[in-house]
Amino acid sequence: MNSIHDIGGMDGFGPVRPEKNEPVFHEPWEGRLLAMLLLSAGEPKPLPIDAGRYRLESLPPSQYITLPYYQRHLAVRVARLIEAGTLTREEIDAKIREFASNPELVTPRREDPALAAAIAARLRAGNPVNRPTSQQARFAVGDHVLTRNLNPHGHTRLPRYARGKRGVIVKHHGAHVFPDTNAHGLGENPQHLYTVRISAHELWDDAAEPNQCVLIDLWESYLAPDRAAVKG
Repeated sequence: MNSIHDIGGMDGFGPVRPEKNEPVFHEPWEGRLLAMLLLSAGEPKPLPIDAGRYRLESLPPSQYITLPYYQRHLAVRVARLIEAGTLTREEIDAKIREFASNPELVTPRREDPALAAAIAARLRAGNPVNRPTSQQARFAVGDHVLTRNLNPHGHTRLPRYARGKRGVIVKHHGAHVFPDTNAHGLGENPQHLYTVRISAHELWDDAAEPNQCVLIDLWESYLAPDRAAVKG
């Protein structure tokens, strides 16, 4: 979507500085939050990963920019619990005040080895999103394509920097769940998925390094035939 979020990233935020020996979790609460997210993935109603991503993208820009990764997920999860009527804002605030006034207060804990094993098995199995389809693939390896200059109001996996660019199909992955509809409860709508090679010069003009390219996985509706290349 055209918001503060873009799958391709945004300029103007300074260099990326990788953290040496970065831990999996910087604070213990981050690990607990991940466990909460896994435990509550199907409550109050199962939510596709695309819909979860869209909720994160829809955070107010000030929150999206300033909140660390896990705090973004916490904000979205709290909003969803309130929206579903599971908890109220007042109940959440009261519990925050309770623990703030008594940091030594013991949090409730319930051991459930079977549930823990089920979650571990789910993570190992993954969540494949390839799907059968009766639709014939519109493109083949070697075809020249033009990425569409889309400006959607909702979720999309087409980066802004790659819109309206010429490229070549280098791999066909079969049909996969289409995130743009799945994020909004409009169905999985499987589409053919391709890896498209786009030259760095096509993307960034003279600012690009020579003889470089970018490979991007793109759904069929993101692409159109490159008529100019075919004529050439």
